[in-house]
Amino acid sequence: MSVSPAPRAVAAAAVDPPAPRAPRPEPGLDRLLRERFGHNDFRPHQRSVCEAVAGGIDTLVVMPTGAGKSLCYQLPGLFRRREQGGCVLVVSPLIALMDDQVTKLQQWGFAAERIHSGRDREASREACRRYLRGDLDFLFFAPERLAVPGFPELLAKKTPALVAIDEAHCISHWGHDFRPEYRMLGERLPQLPGAPVVAMTATATPAVQDDIVELLGLGTGARGTGSAVRRFIHGFRRENIALEVVDCAPTQRRALAAAAVAGDAHRPAILYAPTRKDADEIAAEFAAEGLSCAAYHAGMPPPKRESVQTAFLQGAVEVVVATVAFGMGVDKADVRTVVHLALPSSLEAYSQEVGRAGRDGKPSRALLLGSMVDTKMHGFFLDRDYPETKVLAKLWRALPAVDDDAVDEDVLRKASSLDEDTFPKALEKLWIHGGAVGVGAQWRRGHDKWEKPYLAQKRHKEQQITGMTRFLDEKSCRQLALLRHFGDDDDRGPCGICDACDPGGCRLRKSRAVTDDESKMVSAIEARLTSAGARGVGTGKLYAESLEPQGIDRRSFEHLLGALVRAGRVRVEERTFENDRGERVRYQSASLSQGVADAALSLFVSARADDDGAGGGRARSRGGARRGTGDDTRRPRPTRTRAGKGDVDAQWAAAPRAVLDRLRAWRLREAQAKKIPAFAVFSDRVLLGIASAAPTSTEALAAVPGIPRKLVEQRGHELLAVVGGGGDGA
Repeated sequence: MSVSPAPRAVAAAAVDPPAPRAPRPEPGLDRLLRERFGHNDFRPHQRSVCEAVAGGIDTLVVMPTGAGKSLCYQLPGLFRRREQGGCVLVVSPLIALMDDQVTKLQQWGFAAERIHSGRDREASREACRRYLRGDLDFLFFAPERLAVPGFPELLAKKTPALVAIDEAHCISHWGHDFRPEYRMLGERLPQLPGAPVVAMTATATPAVQDDIVELLGLGTGARGTGSAVRRFIHGFRRENIALEVVDCAPTQRRALAAAAVAGDAHRPAILYAPTRKDADEIAAEFAAEGLSCAAYHAGMPPPKRESVQTAFLQGAVEVVVATVAFGMGVDKADVRTVVHLALPSSLEAYSQEVGRAGRDGKPSRALLLGSMVDTKMHGFFLDRDYPETKVLAKLWRALPAVDDDAVDEDVLRKASSLDEDTFPKALEKLWIHGGAVGVGAQWRRGHDKWEKPYLAQKRHKEQQITGMTRFLDEKSCRQLALLRHFGDDDDRGPCGICDACDPGGCRLRKSRAVTDDESKMVSAIEARLTSAGARGVGTGKLYAESLEPQGIDRRSFEHLLGALVRAGRVRVEERTFENDRGERVRYQSASLSQGVADAALSLFVSARADDDGAGGGRARSRGGARRGTGDDTRRPRPTRTRAGKGDVDAQWAAAPRAVLDRLRAWRLREAQAKKIPAFAVFSDRVLLGIASAAPTSTEALAAVPGIPRKLVEQRGHELLAVVGGGGDGA
């Protein structure tokens, strides 16, 4: 049920009136930043957010984990408190995160308190008394606290300096972690007049952002600014985190995860396992092999979880194998590797978990080990959490009508004849979408318009799973894919370090040149794209009209198309169309790029040890393309290249590392300037050839196999300087 918040009107006379002084964001913010927080300067994007909030403007902040969102309410909140009094109220759904933030603020010398179910009653009462006396700088509480009789009225007795809402995506039906109790925020905020609101989240897509603004009534307050809500959607580009995805069967993943964290340079590390059992088994297996490793999940006793977390933070444990219960509020800056051992449920969750790597700004890597088979698990949870509409309709009919007396939940359960697992899920969904009205354990029927929004929410959850599978098959820069997903308008081009931009830098994925047979398939793809012209063609239709008639399976087509995209020869864009039911359907369209028709191709192959690069494109079985099996039999069987995979690996090992690093850095800079993948500047095979040949003249450089002649003519001397160490490869 959508809640339309009341206008944030002026409060009753019992509320302290706001001071007449208008905040002056500069230079006070800089001084407070240095004096109270110990920072000489802001992180990227923080200054503009802090200035808006300090100026009394309702603000939505969407920044990934580790980007410094906390300062965006702490600093301007303290500034406003000093200018015109009041306390900074912080709504947070996570007890552990509240405790962690309060402890840090207290260590910095701030008067901070929290109220939640984990504290005794007297401690909470004392926190309330300190709030009313005006002694607190910060007061944290959970959204459920707003349902406690008298608590919203207590808060309204003082005019807050600022209201900060953490994990704001929880208010939206489209959020990945919707919390029904967050709906009360839209109803309660009008009782806190004069206080600007800053809503913060790390995982809000554009649809969720719109929902947050609407449900919280942002931009409707009477604070005299006359400004609409400001949105800051920044920071989803992680310059130092290389994203790498390995499409592999579940049976391969433990060995691959072990390889991913082998070596001191790749630790500390967090491994996200799909189940508690997996976390326990993998941690025990790795520990038996001598790795400093421990499991962490919600099924462990709290003291044990706390000891594992503390040991990890202090460096006594180097690797944690955890479920998604681990990570929220864990502030460890030097995590070098994050590994997912299955597809996450959404790109929002993936982005948040990836962001726990490399917070110190140093090079880090996030590896996703998954396959289409993982969607079966997510589909199971979706069916469990979102019953069929006929189930909800049955429960709705069992509810007493609006004018009848409400019934107890136990009576309703028996009347509906739903099982113990299905009943609470169905009742929750009816309540969320207004089909049921409940107070305590008493329930009655709501409106009859619940079905359409419920189905829309369920489709949204299905689309989140589809989004993860699309990311698994992403053919271009993975960082750009995440930026598009979250609506971040960062336009600096490809990242240059993910597996699509820099295949040679992968830790687990291997690549090889295409075979002669595959070159013929590539020609068929490019011929069809040539006939399509600039308008392009959907990738499904492209497959059907180019390789399917030859009996080539869809998976082989996808791998070849990915090679063309990484080389810059083909561009793939996401488009939408409206189907007969009025739904927006997304699809991918491919078209030829201009001016890079001769770029070398590199095909990703499996990371399995026995996948030695032998084989070619595989004919489709009579059952059709084998998509979603999670098995490498659905891949094109790779063939040994002329050099051979082992020979190529030996070349990489023998090439001068310093030269390779300088060339990679130069290529990355060029790619970012041109907004193309690094691989489109020149391929890894060319990079290896230049480093191995160590040319000292443009003639020798031109002799390197595969290097574009135009590049030699235009930038040859610059490249020679990079090879010799005299150029700027950094």
